[in-house]
Amino acid sequence: MTPLVLVTNPAAGGTARDAVSAAAAVLRAEAELTVVEAASPTDLDTLLGRWPPGTCRLVVAGGDGSVHQVVAALHRRRMLAADFPLGLVPLGTGNDLARTLGVPLDPAEAALAYLTGRPRVLDLVTDDAGGVMVNVVHLGVGAEAARRAAALKDRLGTAAYAVGSVSAGVGATGWRLRVTVDDAVVHVGGEVLMVAVANGRTIGGGAEVAPHAQPDDGLLDVVVATSTGWVGRLGFAVALRQGDHVERDDVTVVRGRTVTVTGDPFPVNADGELEGPVTQRTWTVHAGAWSVVTPA
Repeated sequence: MTPLVLVTNPAAGGTARDAVSAAAAVLRAEAELTVVEAASPTDLDTLLGRWPPGTCRLVVAGGDGSVHQVVAALHRRRMLAADFPLGLVPLGTGNDLARTLGVPLDPAEAALAYLTGRPRVLDLVTDDAGGVMVNVVHLGVGAEAARRAAALKDRLGTAAYAVGSVSAGVGATGWRLRVTVDDAVVHVGGEVLMVAVANGRTIGGGAEVAPHAQPDDGLLDVVVATSTGWVGRLGFAVALRQGDHVERDDVTVVRGRTVTVTGDPFPVNADGELEGPVTQRTWTVHAGAWSVVTPA
């Protein structure tokens, strides 16, 4: 069997290290395994220079952010391809990509699912600033909530997202944005609470921001919420946790291949990676660009 390289985060705490050990034991029983720590894009470039796809099989131990970083490095080096599927051992706080793909959240079970699973070819999303997205980009209150939750994740786990959402939602006043999907204007002028550009279904550890999104259909689900009054914000937050927000009159859902947002400076959260504020960003989906091994 082709050697395996398990990519881990050196900043992980004791619990995560135990989880890595559990996954590694399962993988090592079936193949030659090397465990590598990668904390930065430079570390990933070094890793890929030593173990390029085809000479080994890469398994990412981490959450959406870790997968995002590995995929970004592969894409940057033009090594990303559906012919070289990644493995995933979910060790993040939310693990939303794993949830969409049905990868077990238990590390040993995820490792076994990798050994017995099969590749699923997925879409990749790129932006006009050179970035990538594998699960969901959300703008506005969602990104602000993630920023506030970041400092709480070590203490509260997935509950940090709920606390961050409440904190951000109380103070949110909205952003004046123009949203265009495949050259059709979806929203213009009025204030927007949140825009989600989704390849996967969930954010924040299971909140179904785009309940019908599929990561392999060549389309993005775009969710625009104009719930900016305090009653609307509260109602939207409750509905989002239940997956019912897409039925609200102040929420628009469309699908397309290219999405452009312009307007007031807005924060951006791409797979948990925070950036901005920016005043313009365009995302484009590329069908069948990479793959992940999922349970058979």
